Amino acid sequence: MSDVGCLILAIDTSCDDTSAAVVRDGRDVLSNVVSNQSAFHSKYGGIVPEIASRRHVEQIWPVVDAAMQEAQVGFGDLSAVAVCHGPGLIGSLIVGCAFAKSVAYACGLALIGVNHLHGHICSVNLIEERPLKFPYLSLVVSGGHTSMYRVDGDGLYTLVGATRDDAAGEAYDKVARMLGLGYPGGPVIDALAKDGNPKAINFPRAYMPDSLDFSFSGLKTSVMNYLRTSREKAPVEDICASFQAAVIDCLLRKVQQALNSQRASAVTITGGVAANDALRRAIRTLPPEIEAIIPPKTLCTDNAAMIAAAAYISLKKGEFANLTLNPKAYIPVC
Repeated sequence: MSDVGCLILAIDTSCDDTSAAVVRDGRDVLSNVVSNQSAFHSKYGGIVPEIASRRHVEQIWPVVDAAMQEAQVGFGDLSAVAVCHGPGLIGSLIVGCAFAKSVAYACGLALIGVNHLHGHICSVNLIEERPLKFPYLSLVVSGGHTSMYRVDGDGLYTLVGATRDDAAGEAYDKVARMLGLGYPGGPVIDALAKDGNPKAINFPRAYMPDSLDFSFSGLKTSVMNYLRTSREKAPVEDICASFQAAVIDCLLRKVQQALNSQRASAVTITGGVAANDALRRAIRTLPPEIEAIIPPKTLCTDNAAMIAAAAYISLKKGEFANLTLNPKAYIPVC
């Protein structure tokens, strides 16, 4: 049994990872178990929703059980159960929501529904011993999202910029498919880029100086045209490095632009693409007066601990769900 504290069991099945975590007081991660499905989807070049939802059905109880055992708690020790109810793949979300509601009903626990993107924003709460000074910026960059928010308080978000087309992670996956590198594309491109020349090919950057929005569709198309029309193609390592340099350049330019316009002195970078080694190195080039915070890789990719961190804010505000909670494929953050 855990020491005294507010214990939240959190569940995330928003995409292809089945995850459960037990977190105390919104910060102390007692367990964070993730079952990854990449091996089941890689041969298709991307996530197959039906396969993902069926795997969640198989894995949800073993993953929750493992999280509870690792945390050394029982259901009677919990203060609440939290679940990601969107955005995400609807079939996957249904599994997590149904399980969480069943636990809440059977154990008489409070139920908290969490927006997946709130979870990413709050993942830094799991590593920061002192609260960040408001306002600060939060860049969420993943396979499905590339958005920037001004954070004015706990749970108080304003969208200041978003992708107009492809998310950065989506562009990684599509370029990897063009190059025959398999799925998921981000890690393999990042690995190959380490041995490549980022200046070998001058791929375009959609800076859009009058906006804080992002755009990666043109970059993706430029890679496709290069592969179709270039007579002497650069090594794949150079293509990966040049593509990745363009993505990171756009991300960091927008961060610096937003820091100035929003009068913020700190930025957090979260989401699956934040696990990218090149991006993690690049944020060190930001001006020293800017506090740039990026969680460990295990808290960047989809995980339930971040859902618990967001749920703790809702719990303190008395914002609970009931058993009519249903998943939604799209839920705006603010």
